[in-house]
Amino acid sequence: MRFVSPTFSDLYEANIEVRKFPDGDCYVRLLSPEKGSGEAFLFHCLYPKQDEALVQAVLMLGAVKELGYSPTLVSPYLPYSRQDKVFKEGEAKSAELVCAMLKDAGAKKLVTFDCHFLKKAGTFEYGGLKIENLTMNEELVKAAGEKFGGEFEVMGPDMGARYLVEAFGGKSMEKVRGEYREGGEAYREIKEMKVEGDLRGKDVLILDDMISTGSTMVKAAERLRAEGAGKIIFAATHGFFLKDSLSTLSELGEVIVSDSIPSPASSVSIKEKLEQACTE
Repeated sequence: MRFVSPTFSDLYEANIEVRKFPDGDCYVRLLSPEKGSGEAFLFHCLYPKQDEALVQAVLMLGAVKELGYSPTLVSPYLPYSRQDKVFKEGEAKSAELVCAMLKDAGAKKLVTFDCHFLKKAGTFEYGGLKIENLTMNEELVKAAGEKFGGEFEVMGPDMGARYLVEAFGGKSMEKVRGEYREGGEAYREIKEMKVEGDLRGKDVLILDDMISTGSTMVKAAERLRAEGAGKIIFAATHGFFLKDSLSTLSELGEVIVSDSIPSPASSVSIKEKLEQACTE
């Protein structure tokens, strides 16, 4: 059985109604409320508007569970996955808390792509939640290869992206961050990017799990240019492109992302991987 949120209507036909009460509370109704048993797949995107989308997910999971099914939540991007460590005393370990919330809401498993804190593909348990972490690295490298039309280096912009590039002989740059900035936005400025090897005249694919504000990719490109690299392509599974970063990156090279978060740069589809992972 499949239950599809309107947030997934670009890939599948929706059969869940989502509205709002006058006070702004979320209203959720399954349009195919057939009682059953066994596994059911709930397709629901948790980004953008992640706070609201998470509440909707909790309501949907509860409704699916009420019908007698054991729901697997399918969400291409898991929000709050950035902070799986406590850097300063008193910080919330958001990744673990969100996973625990989804588990408590009834999710038997989460199917997602290139989860920020897992660092490799496979099946894991985190916050009590079973997670099947799929990766788009092969598809992104293939798409980049078609654009390069020749040999190129694959490089991660930091050590967290190492698992994405190792299978292609790629290395990762070393990123050095500073302390959090003052103000309302939680952001740690990038102080330095270090790279090893001779890249003079070589085309380079910079591959990461996500592009948010683009600051990491921009710093990586500047470092590679300083080392004499040739053509640069930026690729990631999840493209947020905050602060007009798609325009900024497009001035430095080509940009390729999947449609886990639809954008003008989405040229690689997650649908085939989803079909393989979500067989009934």
